Amino acid sequence: MRSIKIFALTASLAIAVLVSSAFINHKSLNKNSEVKTVSNGFAVIELFTSEGCSSCPAADELVARIQKEDSDKPVYILAYHVDYWNRLGWKDVFSNADYSKRQNKYASWLHLQSVYTPQIVVNGKKEFVGSEEGNLRNAITVGLRTNAAGKLTLNAQRDKDHVTVQYHSEGTEKNATLLLALVQKAAQTKVQRGENGGKTLSHVQIVRNIQSQPINADGKGNAIIALPQGFSTQGYEVIGFVQNADNGTILAAAKTAFDSNGTSK
Repeated sequence: MRSIKIFALTASLAIAVLVSSAFINHKSLNKNSEVKTVSNGFAVIELFTSEGCSSCPAADELVARIQKEDSDKPVYILAYHVDYWNRLGWKDVFSNADYSKRQNKYASWLHLQSVYTPQIVVNGKKEFVGSEEGNLRNAITVGLRTNAAGKLTLNAQRDKDHVTVQYHSEGTEKNATLLLALVQKAAQTKVQRGENGGKTLSHVQIVRNIQSQPINADGKGNAIIALPQGFSTQGYEVIGFVQNADNGTILAAAKTAFDSNGTSK
């Protein structure tokens, strides 16, 4: 009787070992599968905003939260202050007609009848009201999970009155253009008039200068960006992205900040 009990116990232990081994192998397979599905995606968030628009502060606050939450991810935020609100009581000090033109270009690419603020465009493909948090988070998730069509690397060096940017683009299309933006990380403005009169508005990732240029045949080249007044190496960064010139789709993106010596870090 005792030998039967011992045999039963031994058999039970053997079965337990087999089940445990199978479970571990299953977990290992799942883990390996997860590693294989990691993408090199990114999310370029372009916000069109204005200090003269009463609906825009909510969008500015939203992208500021996203900036903090996703600081360790390839999420690139650019806030363009358009100029068509300036005639309605308050001139946005960060506004530029070039940013309004860029927004109108998106209206053409995305087949929109008009432009508006606040508007967000993600990766040049999806647009929505800039304060719609759910849409923004979903678009970021999709962008991060989608494999990038190409690769971009940047290196920047500050000179006296400009920044020299070295770029290297790989795997992008022939009809693509390189865009380089000099971005001010944060600022505040006390608005005196207009729809936001009396409010102090906080901004992040303000585009102070943006330029486009063709990509050299070997994918490598240099570009020069003029510096705005008040430039500081700690308060600015360069964001670059490669964009399909026919439909606006963004194919690759990168950014670089500066150390105290004005060199990329």
